[in-house]
Amino acid sequence: MGIGFGLAAVIFLAVAGYDVIPLIFLAGAGAALYFIVRSRGVVAKNFNEGKTVGRQEAAFTDIGGQTAAIKELQEALDFIKNHSDIQKLGIRPLKGILLTGPPGTGKTLLAKAAAGYTDSAFVTASGSEFIEMYAGVGAQRVRKLFQAARETSLKMGKNNSIIFIDEIEILGGKRGQTSSHLEYDQTLNELLVQMDGIRVDDKVRVLLIAATNRVDMLDPALLRPGRFDRQVKVELPDREGRLEILRLHTRNKPLDDDVNLDSLARETFGFSGAHLESLANEAAILAMRESLTLVYHRHFHEAVDKVMMGERLDRRPSPADLNRVAIHEAGHAFMSEELRMGSVSTLTITPRGQTLGYMRQTPEDDTYLYTRDYLENQIAVMLAGALAEEMMLGGRSTGAGNDYLQATKTADQIINSGMSELGVVDPETLPRSFRYRTQKKILQCQEERVQIFLEMRKCQLSQVADLLLEQEKITGTQLRKIMGTLTA
Repeated sequence: MGIGFGLAAVIFLAVAGYDVIPLIFLAGAGAALYFIVRSRGVVAKNFNEGKTVGRQEAAFTDIGGQTAAIKELQEALDFIKNHSDIQKLGIRPLKGILLTGPPGTGKTLLAKAAAGYTDSAFVTASGSEFIEMYAGVGAQRVRKLFQAARETSLKMGKNNSIIFIDEIEILGGKRGQTSSHLEYDQTLNELLVQMDGIRVDDKVRVLLIAATNRVDMLDPALLRPGRFDRQVKVELPDREGRLEILRLHTRNKPLDDDVNLDSLARETFGFSGAHLESLANEAAILAMRESLTLVYHRHFHEAVDKVMMGERLDRRPSPADLNRVAIHEAGHAFMSEELRMGSVSTLTITPRGQTLGYMRQTPEDDTYLYTRDYLENQIAVMLAGALAEEMMLGGRSTGAGNDYLQATKTADQIINSGMSELGVVDPETLPRSFRYRTQKKILQCQEERVQIFLEMRKCQLSQVADLLLEQEKITGTQLRKIMGTLTA
């Protein structure tokens, strides 16, 4: 009705000869201001209503492969559990704990377990929820978050409350990097103010736990003592950690006696906890597709390929392409076995993800430091596929493009680590011509080495390629039988 009367008044004044342009401009500005204010109110309301609040049922015993991180976190949380003791000693309470590490390593699960360990209310949010196009909304949300933590704790009859913010690099990024508006800076400033307001004698003791995999992006004001007092590193699990995680995720699954979790832990170097959970789930799905009541080791073996490379593709390459792929992968496998017997786990020409075929290696042990010999051996394995194509088919193909890229990066690693003929160098000031010549020399040396080896194995290479074309997938044991290197 208001809009109708307003339009009628404007038309009447226009017919009467008055200039109505200023009135139209003012009406438009007022309408825009109304909708902006209303949008901000709706956004803030939705944020507050949609937040996960309350006790999260989780325990540190449900987390595998993070013994060091759990121990460090528990030591920090003991300051909350033993509140009366720290008051006697005049210890300032911890205000924040920062969990850092790659994605999928269990940072969110650690925060939930911390709430259970300290008998605290648990309030969670993501860093992306705080930033909007409207100035001041982020700061308002930070205040509401701390307020919700205290109110929830009182409703539950608890004295402690834990706030968990995931992806805090979005909210707590370095100030001054956004020139369009100051919303990011205002939101971070409010978070700093709220953290400074935490006191030892508060009725509800609040602890902020945050998670990030980009700690380098955080503002220094967040990382200083008195804000995030502890940084807990949550790294990828080692072999023993992966075995522990696999046991946790398979305890509710009916496994056949042939399932070897220790072997799976060795094959999954570089897998995070999330990868291993997906591995166990995919293995169970494969068993269900076959209408089986038990999950067998072959299902886990297949699931490793699926988690690493993706689902099988329906596309079918031409016979000529399949033959080239088989020779290419056989070249990789032969060189890998020559350098470390028993290293090849699987060889296949089944298309998955972005690959037409692949050779999967079994790491002997988790390795974190590399010698020049080790890196040169890796380059040799990478180049063997293309060189096998060239030897058997008279030329190379574009399928080796990624192999070349990885080989070049590995050669760079040799140079940057001071293990090349250049000695110790500064990667930033090293002339590109020097780097190129050294890279080329390293790669050419390995090419010559691989060519000599493959020439001696030409007949066996053809046998493996033919077997791959027939079966599409062979095991490392079958490969070693053909190579004549099967151990007793």
